[in-house]
Amino acid sequence: MLSILIPTYNHSIKNLVYSIHKQCIKADLTFEILIYDDASTKKEIVKNNLEVEKLSNVCYNVCKKNIGRSAIRNRLWKLAEYNWLLFLDADVSIKSNDFIKNYIQAVEQNSEVIYGGLQYNKKIPEHNKILRWKYGKKREVKSKKKRQNNSYVNLLSCNFLIFKDIIKHVPFNEMIPKEANEDTLFSYDLKLKKINVVHIDNPVEHTNLESSNKFIEKSLFYSKYSLFFVENKLMDKDYIKIIKIYYKLKRMKLKFLLSTLYKLLKTFLKLQLRSKNPSMFIFDLYRLSYLCYITKD
Repeated sequence: MLSILIPTYNHSIKNLVYSIHKQCIKADLTFEILIYDDASTKKEIVKNNLEVEKLSNVCYNVCKKNIGRSAIRNRLWKLAEYNWLLFLDADVSIKSNDFIKNYIQAVEQNSEVIYGGLQYNKKIPEHNKILRWKYGKKREVKSKKKRQNNSYVNLLSCNFLIFKDIIKHVPFNEMIPKEANEDTLFSYDLKLKKINVVHIDNPVEHTNLESSNKFIEKSLFYSKYSLFFVENKLMDKDYIKIIKIYYKLKRMKLKFLLSTLYKLLKTFLKLQLRSKNPSMFIFDLYRLSYLCYITKD
């Protein structure tokens, strides 16, 4: 028995739901598909999305106001009827005809949390989306073995299965800002509770790439709130690499160098990241220097 939970905001989920529904019927599963719309502003998308309720065992809910990613995920699992919960982001697509079957087989191994992985299209996207695509391929696409070696940090909330009793005790944190990187804190909380996370080869494809400008802005925001997590004792400073390096620079009294670099070269660095061949080194340097610039010693 499986509850498939899809939070969405201004995304069309029809193809994803149809694909998942077809596989569940084929597998002869007892299942439900619950979609929660976090007060989308694009009404035409909401109208089209509502058509999925014509399918059996599918329910589409719409929030009256935007509550954020942590809260919308918590609402979904609280509504869920069954013990196994499959969380999928709205901007992914299913590429394997055995996607649901693979997760069901993994459940039989008595796992508590199972992450299937993520992939990106091999085709280079349009110019203004190359940074997000390149970051995904370089940092998010990893083999099962590599993910398992650092099982918590490599858990992303876009495609994972969890036993309901686990998430009852380790819910998504709603006390953080609603735009913050909730999956990072969620994975750290699982680590604190010593919940077993198993990685399998069952990826979804990230299909809705953000523009480079939006991704840069989002990355700076996430970096800032990762530091916020540490400063508010929600996360260890060594959990995320960029925060670990930040504290090392701070300890060595070298923050001012990166802060100066950001002040002098931020325009140049951003131009490079918006180019046809953005550098992951520059991306990391840009985020790290930004942290040094906005914080006091």
